[in-house]
Amino acid sequence: MENLNVLIVDDELGMRKGAMKVLRKFTIQAPDVDHGQIGFNVVEAADGNEAMEKLQNEPFDLVLLDYKMPGLSGLEVLGKILQNNIDVLTVMVTAYASIEVAVSATKNGAFDFLAKPFSPDELKSVVKKAARSLIAQRQAKKLADEKRKVRFQFISVLAHELKAPLAAIESYLQLMQRHTAGDAIENYDKIVDRSLVRVTGMRKLIFDLLDLTRIESGEKKRNMALVNVTEVARQSVETMQVNARERGITIELHAADNIQLHGDSSELEIIFNNLISNAVKYNKDDGRVDVSIRKEDNQVAVKVTDTGIGMTQEEQSRLFGEFVRIKNEQTRNILGSGLGLSILKRLSALYNGTVDVQSEKNVGSTFIIKLTDKNDNHS
Repeated sequence: MENLNVLIVDDELGMRKGAMKVLRKFTIQAPDVDHGQIGFNVVEAADGNEAMEKLQNEPFDLVLLDYKMPGLSGLEVLGKILQNNIDVLTVMVTAYASIEVAVSATKNGAFDFLAKPFSPDELKSVVKKAARSLIAQRQAKKLADEKRKVRFQFISVLAHELKAPLAAIESYLQLMQRHTAGDAIENYDKIVDRSLVRVTGMRKLIFDLLDLTRIESGEKKRNMALVNVTEVARQSVETMQVNARERGITIELHAADNIQLHGDSSELEIIFNNLISNAVKYNKDDGRVDVSIRKEDNQVAVKVTDTGIGMTQEEQSRLFGEFVRIKNEQTRNILGSGLGLSILKRLSALYNGTVDVQSEKNVGSTFIIKLTDKNDNHS
């Protein structure tokens, strides 16, 4: 149970003791806090000066503040709370209930207003309202802090990912500027090719980021229809054949001619492109990629197996995080955004699906994706 610290400020001893008695036994339900309950630690102050001393030396969440007191009045205490930037929620308590007092208290930062005499139920009601407002504010602040932290981490990682290719391109351009390889333009073909590879990698990173952002924000428009999954896979295989042939890698598709799924064809294309391109990229020369598709009740199961470099168990455990790339001696020259499998996992979730990987170091990997075929996915 989470406890809120409450300060009761009133020059009437009976009023303080009565309110303390009620609140010390009072709890409220709050699903967003530990164990779903909020209780109250209650402290008292007999006047405004004592209240300010306590507020400046102890952390409080809520103040029940009497409006009319000797010395510092309730409004003056409110002013000092505001002036000293004390983070506390204040409920003004007074026997002089009027619109004018309520307006003055609100202008000075009071959260709510409670007129004397009040019953235990009235006290509980206003404290319950204040406590829930406090919890809501803290949840909002926590979410905002987490958002700032995630944004900072995201920008830091993105800057890191772009720094290396930009530095490489810059160094290549400087070589060309200084005519390091002579005056014949063909001497620079290799440098230009390397620069273009780096530009291609940065472009893929940007496109993957856009895909990921659209999926997570819910702003990606989904065009749901009955899709021939086999045909989408066949097109992806054809797209990847060029890179595969350069390294002697064979890609084969094993599927019936017309396996159908209610889905978005562009999403399915992203899924197959990621799976097959990775299977080629992390394969060995003269290796093999097998793409299998089959219908299982209301699901479509996709399996992509390669004869590549494989992964350890520890590497597999990190595989689906954002900007995660397996870095070792075998992968250090393989370019990638580190976002493809993260996008894959999010897309499969849109189909109430699952993604599994089975891999053995230096033997190969198998990725299995299962997508649920439901007409109610039209969203």
